[in-house]
Amino acid sequence: MSYYFHEVPGRLRFKTPLLKGNHSLGRKIEEYLSAVSGIESVRTSTVTGSIVVHYDLKTISSREITDIVTGQGYFDKKKAVTSDQYLNHSFEKVGQAVGKAVFGAMIEKALEGSALSLIAALL
Repeated sequence: MSYYFHEVPGRLRFKTPLLKGNHSLGRKIEEYLSAVSGIESVRTSTVTGSIVVHYDLKTISSREITDIVTGQGYFDKKKAVTSDQYLNHSFEKVGQAVGKAVFGAMIEKALEGSALSLIAALL
């Protein structure tokens, strides 16, 4: 999941692969968004590829900020997942891993018993 966004009133977080390792783009995004009326602060991380925006709810909406970030080409809304979708996907992965581990343990235990039964029958 390369594009991700999370929203709470007054704060937005965008994750974009375009920002990872791109320090000049990080500075450009911070400068551009900081000049927008209603945006109080902008912080970018080129390590995680994230943009965190704090804004005044009375002056600008999260939708307007998302449209600005998308319009500038920093973020792709069409490819983005929400925090709920991201969590669901993560829980799916964990569930699959746990399921495989439990199934593997059950098979191992079943074969272990069979091998002992086979040895006992041979003796």
